[in-house]
Amino acid sequence: MCRFLVYKGSDDILLSKLILDPTHSILKQSFDSRLRLDTRRGQNNADGFGIGFYTDPKLGSAPCLFTSTIPAWNCTNLQRIASKTASRLIFAHVRATTEGSLSEDNCHPFTHGSLMWMHNGGLGGWKHIKRRLGDKLADKWFLSVQGGTDSEWAFALFLDTLERMGHDPSSCPEKGFGPTVLRKAVSETIRQINELTDSIPSDIVQNEDVDTRSLLNFALTDGHSVICTRYISSSRDEAASLYYSSGTQWATKTGAADDRQYQMERRDKGADIVLVASEPLTFERENWVNVPTNSILTIHRQTVMVHPILDKYYERDPYHVRSSAFVQAKGLVSNEKVPSGSLSPAIDEGRHGFDAAAAKTINQPGISRSISPDFVRRSLTPACSRESRLFHASGKH
Repeated sequence: MCRFLVYKGSDDILLSKLILDPTHSILKQSFDSRLRLDTRRGQNNADGFGIGFYTDPKLGSAPCLFTSTIPAWNCTNLQRIASKTASRLIFAHVRATTEGSLSEDNCHPFTHGSLMWMHNGGLGGWKHIKRRLGDKLADKWFLSVQGGTDSEWAFALFLDTLERMGHDPSSCPEKGFGPTVLRKAVSETIRQINELTDSIPSDIVQNEDVDTRSLLNFALTDGHSVICTRYISSSRDEAASLYYSSGTQWATKTGAADDRQYQMERRDKGADIVLVASEPLTFERENWVNVPTNSILTIHRQTVMVHPILDKYYERDPYHVRSSAFVQAKGLVSNEKVPSGSLSPAIDEGRHGFDAAAAKTINQPGISRSISPDFVRRSLTPACSRESRLFHASGKH
C-alpha cells in the first residue's frame, strides 16, 4: 500500500522541508515505511511517486504535477526540484502498486482542473465492480481515465458525482467549491463504492473468496479546502493509519544536533500549518493526532474538522473494538491510540461556517473537531494492536 502527505499552510514552504529533510520524511517512507509492514514486499513503496502543488494564481488554477516511476529515493530531479520549489498547498505520494502497471499514468496525485486527488488503499472486489463503476460514469469521465488503477477510477466517480450534484468539475471556481460541497461529494463517492461492492452476487463472493472490504484513505483538494478520509467498509476492522498535526511553524528543533529533527511548533492558539500523513514525519509523537477510523477530515483556512462517516459501518458503541488483522494482512498497521490531552472536554455547536448536522465541535488550540460525542468516546477507547502498542512504546514511527 502507498503512503501520502498533505501540507496546507498560510505561507509557502519549500517542498524539501516536507519531502526530503524530516527524520521520517515521505522520501524515507518510500524505503522504510514503519506502518506498512508488508512481508511480501518488505517496507518499500518503490513503484513511483508524485508531487502536486499549487503555484501563483497568475499561472492558472490547476496544480503543477511531477510524477515518476523511479523510486523516490533514487530520483535526482526530485532533490533538485524540491530544494527550489515552494507552495502553500502540497500533495505528495509514494506508491506500492496493488492495481495498475508501473507507469506515470498510474502515479498519484491525479488532477482535473483545479482538483487534485490521491488514495491509499484499494476498492474491495475491484475486478468484479470495475465494469459497473464505469457504466455509472458520464462518457467524459469514463474517457478521462488514462491509467489502470482503482484509485483513478474512484477519482472519475468523484468527478461524475460532483457534476451530478450541480457543480462543474472543470469550472475552477476562484474561491474553490467549498468544503461542504467537497465533503458531501466524497461521502457520496464512498457510498456508491459500497453500493457496488454490496451488489456482487453472494455466490461469486463465496466461490471465488472475494474480499469486498474497501480501504479508502482519500485526499482531495480544490486548491483551497482539503478533504481527507480514513475509512474501511467494515464495522469490525480498523482502517489504514492516518494522522494530522497543526501549529504555527514547521521547523528544525532549536539546538538539535541533527538538522533533520523537525517539529511542529505552536506559538499561540492559532494554526498556520496543517499536515496530514499516512505516517508521522517525525518522532515527536505528541505532535500527531490519530484520525479515527471511518471519519472524514476537513481543512479550511487552517481550521481542522473531523466528522464521523455515518453509514452502516459506523459503530455508536463507545467501547466497540475494531480488529487490526485485515490492514496488517494488506501490509498496513493502524493505530487507534489518541494522545492524552489531545481533546478538550468543551463541546459546542459546529462553527466556522460548516454545517453541524449530526456533528458537534470539540475545541483544541488551533483545531476545531466536528464530531459526535459518542464518536469521541469511541476514539478515546484504549484499544490498539500489538504493533500499535510497540509503535508507541518504541517511539519508532
